[in-house]
Amino acid sequence: MSTIVSPISKPALSITVGNTTNPDSGNAQGMRLMQARVYEQRHAQYLLIKSPPASGKSRALMFVALDKLHRQKLKQVIIAVPERSIGSSFADEPLSQYGFDWDWRVNPRWNLCNEQDDGDSSSERSKVKAVGRFLRSSDQVLVCTHATFRFAIDELGIEAFDDRLIAIDEFHHVSSDVDKNRLGLLLQQLIARSRSHLIAMTGSYFRGDGDPVLSVQDEARFTHVTYSYYEQLNAYRWLKSLDICHAFYNGVYLDSLKNDENDSVLAPSLKTIIHIPSINARESTGDKLAERSRILDMLGTWESADPSTGFELVRTPQGRLLKVADLVDDSIPARRAKVLNALKDPAHKNDRDHVDIIIALGMAKEGFDWIWCEHALTIGYRSSMTELVQIIGRATRDAPGKKRARFTNLLAEPSADQGVVAEAVNDTLKAISLCLLMEQVMAPKFSFTPKNAGPQEGFDYGKNGYQPGQCNEGFNKATGQYHIEINGLVPPASPEVQRICREDLNDLYVAVLQDKDLMARAVFDQANTLPQETNLLHIGRIIRERYPNQTPEEHETIRQHMLASCFFSRQQASLTLTHEQQAQNELAADIKTDEQRHANTAFVDGTRRFLRVQDLDIDLIDSINPFDTAYAILARTLDAGTLNQIQASVATKRASIPEDEARELTKRALAFKTDNGRPPSIHSPDPWEQRMAQGMMALARILAKTKAARQQEASQHG
Repeated sequence: MSTIVSPISKPALSITVGNTTNPDSGNAQGMRLMQARVYEQRHAQYLLIKSPPASGKSRALMFVALDKLHRQKLKQVIIAVPERSIGSSFADEPLSQYGFDWDWRVNPRWNLCNEQDDGDSSSERSKVKAVGRFLRSSDQVLVCTHATFRFAIDELGIEAFDDRLIAIDEFHHVSSDVDKNRLGLLLQQLIARSRSHLIAMTGSYFRGDGDPVLSVQDEARFTHVTYSYYEQLNAYRWLKSLDICHAFYNGVYLDSLKNDENDSVLAPSLKTIIHIPSINARESTGDKLAERSRILDMLGTWESADPSTGFELVRTPQGRLLKVADLVDDSIPARRAKVLNALKDPAHKNDRDHVDIIIALGMAKEGFDWIWCEHALTIGYRSSMTELVQIIGRATRDAPGKKRARFTNLLAEPSADQGVVAEAVNDTLKAISLCLLMEQVMAPKFSFTPKNAGPQEGFDYGKNGYQPGQCNEGFNKATGQYHIEINGLVPPASPEVQRICREDLNDLYVAVLQDKDLMARAVFDQANTLPQETNLLHIGRIIRERYPNQTPEEHETIRQHMLASCFFSRQQASLTLTHEQQAQNELAADIKTDEQRHANTAFVDGTRRFLRVQDLDIDLIDSINPFDTAYAILARTLDAGTLNQIQASVATKRASIPEDEARELTKRALAFKTDNGRPPSIHSPDPWEQRMAQGMMALARILAKTKAARQQEASQHG
């Protein structure tokens, strides 16, 4: 029997804004606030735009690109997007009717995202010739995928893109680790040549794997424009509130989904995107099609499939006909394509009644544009904060009559002490809040190499330096990464194994903890189960089943790196070098402990990856309420004051401004406000304006702490 423990009456996190900005008050050139902020920096050679989904980044690029073409005399503009569906964001726009000097036009032959293909490497490479023809033409704008752009540089050379603007959308796909990320390497080469202009755009300037997007040196060359979720919501005409909820259940998640308008998880009256869990996730039943069918049954009675759109037509018990887009069943490609095309049809973008509910697994996340979405329901623990923020962005589009949006993460109730779970929830809420303020929150990852691999460039190995013959440890201050040498460790050789060791280790660890056979041996048959049997045989079996296409040597490499990552992640405070066998023993102990807690601590353990949030003395927990056999953890409302408190905490932690300097900066900030009609902004590209804003925040924090200390002292003395 499943129990929902997070009622709809009070969401875990609620952002409410006062709408102090008039959304219709675009400037004389038709630019919204964010776009005008970007346009002010149009002369920058390298421009980094950090702004939420649906905030207008695409149009901001159009304004800047047209200025660079017509006034700055660049030859052409090339826009690269991660997948073809996002290319539609850069379609023609009649900007002159809003007051701008030029219209945005893309010749259909140069929007390579509109070409029909199967998306494989050969198809992408075939478009390189089209890029070459464009570079020789007099046309001005080309739109392509990241893959096409990479292949084009490989074949045509970096110099072919001189005197052109290169715009990279969804910039968090880039990584500063050029050994892992080809696009990152090409960006470094373009910056080093310094003959192109670059615009980088992203709604989440952080990667799920913890690697920096840009190196510190390259990032310093970019002019930054930051626009937070709070500013975005404050400027919307309709959408005023964003609720972020954590709902916990016992049993099977499907038993917790009910066709009940008062239910906290599934309310069919809301336009909803449901992301069911990965088949490898703990929350999954292992049968995605059966889960999809069960959800349809909960919504009502299936009547038919719409022949024009492919949407499932379901009649609710209340008599309403729901149009449900099924993106889970991919068994018939033509049917899947029909549904996708119907969802992307621009003729229905402003039609609220076009579709009611979307059920997806790995789709409808990044770049997916459905302005009517009111509720993003995600089932299962997501280890990637990037993915969470992207999913939240699906519900934060402004649309007529849409005053409130919600993101719900439905999780198996953590089998841990209530205080531990409360702390994890609070850290998660702080991390989400920081992400919505466009702050990096991911903790650094470890880089493992075999003993005597040699010093890694940029790493500090202590006062004695790198010592051959020893297992060295180093730290890179620029990237915040650790390098650990382990005796006997096998380095990943193929690109796929490198990717697995970079991205999949956390999920693999969870899969190990969920294996019933392994748990039974490790916990209930300890006397007859050696650690080597657990670590070598059973974990090896799980890896072989999960990655059947890899060689035995590659399976062993993955196993070793998973064990090393597990151990050092748990020991990162001390970073004591340890032989691999000790890491194996540590994992064996973890397995026994986690099984005793029902192997359900992924949500709690995941907060260890959040950088800095534990140091922020901000409590977002309002209460812990008993509910049946479990409990609900509720948070206080996140309003403008709380967001300012969070941002002040981050700024002062980063800047470490003493009180006398904070007071002087505040005086200058007040003078700035008198002269400019607004206080200095922490997001300003002007370093002095940023410093004044930091000083104001630091002083407010100092005064608040002083007041609290005095109150505590007074209470102690009666």
